[in-house]
Amino acid sequence: MTFSLAALDRETGMFGIGVASSSIAVGNRCPWARAGTGAILTQHRTDIRGGPLGLDLLARGYGAREVVDILVVGSEYPAQRQFAAVDREGRTAYYNGPGIESINGAAEGDACVSVGNFLSSIDVPNAMVAAYEGASGHFAERLLAAVDAGVTAGGETQSAMAAALLVVDRHAWPLVDLRVDFEPEPQVALRRLWRSYEPLLDRFVTQVLRPFELKPLINSALTI
Repeated sequence: MTFSLAALDRETGMFGIGVASSSIAVGNRCPWARAGTGAILTQHRTDIRGGPLGLDLLARGYGAREVVDILVVGSEYPAQRQFAAVDREGRTAYYNGPGIESINGAAEGDACVSVGNFLSSIDVPNAMVAAYEGASGHFAERLLAAVDAGVTAGGETQSAMAAALLVVDRHAWPLVDLRVDFEPEPQVALRRLWRSYEPLLDRFVTQVLRPFELKPLINSALTI
């Protein structure tokens, strides 16, 4: 019940994921990324364990194809799973379990991969890749363009009610980790969150590394 895109931004080295679903808390279960390492997607009857394991395998130097294959072999119920990966070289791989009864599919582009299940159309992953590759601006903006395109292409057979945006850069914590849950048109709310968050990107990094450089914000409600 999910459609997503994971990518490596070759220019900055950031990894990121944009995802939407009719299932609540998709941002907690499906997108996984680690700075300097890669990104993992775990979907359909989601085995959350595959996220941390996949990242650990990428960190040990396994390529995207090897990691996906290991996740499949190690799964107790591989026929019900959907996995995808992007590694530090920008290589991608995916797996759609043969037991997934809904419309499901995948598409790959340059350092990006999209997968989906319970889709209204097999064209959704291709639309997400095309939108991502055709978009400009901040990496997060391009990931959001992919999510928007997935919705426009039909999304799921049920209306999306959750969405998430995850971006990692050079540090152990995410640069961006925004989530919308149980809300109609979550992709719209996710963009609204991003517009509010983007001006604070550098501030949230600076307050970790050099807090003495910060000046109070005019809007005290934003001082965290």
